[in-house]
Formats: sequence, C-alpha cells, structure tokens
Amino acid sequence: MVTLNKIYTKTGDSGETGLGDGSRVSKASMRITAIGAVDEANSAIGIARLNAQGNPDAMLARIQNDLFDLGADLSAPEDGRKAESRLRVAGAQMERLEHEIDAMNEKLAPLTSFVLPGGTALAAHLHLARAIARRAEAAMVTLAQHEKINKAALHYINRLSDHLFVMARTANDGGIGDVLWVPGKNR
Repeated sequence: MVTLNKIYTKTGDSGETGLGDGSRVSKASMRITAIGAVDEANSAIGIARLNAQGNPDAMLARIQNDLFDLGADLSAPEDGRKAESRLRVAGAQMERLEHEIDAMNEKLAPLTSFVLPGGTALAAHLHLARAIARRAEAAMVTLAQHEKINKAALHYINRLSDHLFVMARTANDGGIGDVLWVPGKNR
C-alpha cells in the first residue's frame, strides 16, 4: 500500500516527475499525458457518481478503482526497473466491462440515430466521462506508438468508453430519454 505523509516534495519543481519504477521523466512526456487523462476520466466518473445509486454506483466505483490500477500500470514502463513485479491491468477487468455492457445493452432499444450528450444529470456526466476516456485512450495509443505498454490496458480503456455510453443510455430511462441527433435540424 501507499503511505503519503507529506503531499509536496518539491522534487517536481524542475518540470520532472517520478514514475513508479523510480525513473524520472518530463511532466510533458507522453506517459504523463496519458496518466493525467486517465486521472481526469476518473475524476469525471467521481462527479457522475454524485447522481448514481445502487448497481450503477457500484459499477462506477469498480471502474474508479480499475482506473487507479491503470494509472499504476502506466506509471511503470514495461521495460523499466522491476517491470515484472508491477501491478498491471488484467484481461479479466476488461471482460467484466464487457459483461456489464452486454447486460445493460440487452435492455435498451436499438438506436435510430446518434445520441447527443445529455438527458438526465447522470447521463450527461457519464457522456462527459466517456469523452474524457476517449481522450485518455488516444493519449495511451500515442504512447504505445513510441513505448511498449500493456495491451490489456489499451483494451480496458477502449471498452470503458463503450461502457460509459451504454450506462448513459440506461440512465436516460433505458434510452427513452436519450437526446437524439437530428441531422440538419437547424439549417
């Protein structure tokens, strides 16, 4: 476990930060950008949870914990020191998302148009979290083009945006309250 007694250390004042393996990188590095985007998605999910109850809240709580696992995974380069003993996102975490997506989606009517972000407060916040998760995925893909990263981590973040989309539809009265795009409506 992590013990944090002192929050500021001044070790990052020069624009560098420490990774989980003890190495130091620029705070503007692709790895730190990806970690930051994952953290932002997690924060948006925390806001969504203010409007969630029961099973949706429990699913989001699990996802928030998974996103900390993902951050830990990204913080320790695959080819870094002690890489083999680091916490890594596992395929089972992505598979759980798939099972939850399937269970929620089977209760929804098929879509007849694209869904605009909105509807209930929970759905709107989930759509925002979904958009941020997609940005996190893009940052992770960029990182993966330059450095080796855990494939299961990429699969997880890809499924997460799908999960948040389906959960948003579920939060909109099972899709009945979805705000649908009407192409060219305001021409």
